[in-house]
Amino acid sequence: MIALDTNLLVYAHRSATPEHAAAKRAIARAVADPRGVTIAVPCIAELWAVVTHPAAPPRPSTPKEASSFVQALVAAGVTLSAPAPGFGSRLLTLAERMGVSGPRVFDLQIALVAAEAGATEVWSHDRGFVAPPGMRVHDPI
Repeated sequence: MIALDTNLLVYAHRSATPEHAAAKRAIARAVADPRGVTIAVPCIAELWAVVTHPAAPPRPSTPKEASSFVQALVAAGVTLSAPAPGFGSRLLTLAERMGVSGPRVFDLQIALVAAEAGATEVWSHDRGFVAPPGMRVHDPI
């Protein structure tokens, strides 16, 4: 299964970004992939925070626009993955073992939620994306 990172979602949602068309194509490829595609619930929160932020150029998305975007992805076959019980302990253990510091823990959180849901790779346009050992990180743009 493929997991989509927040940045691809933001680019696909915001038509003013230079990566918009490439992100939309990447998501379409992921949706068509027979392995399936998922979005970790923390990505939904990050997407929401970015696109509805009052300073988002050229204007913030409305909550309805953000929600409709995610609902359209789900209607297209994307699943949403939520942390399972005990997730916090597993995240802390893995972050410590990998020596993850600073905001990269958010990447690890996304990747771990996705991995526990069956994802074997994360598609992200973030060159430094941190994933658990054995999980492939792919830049589809």
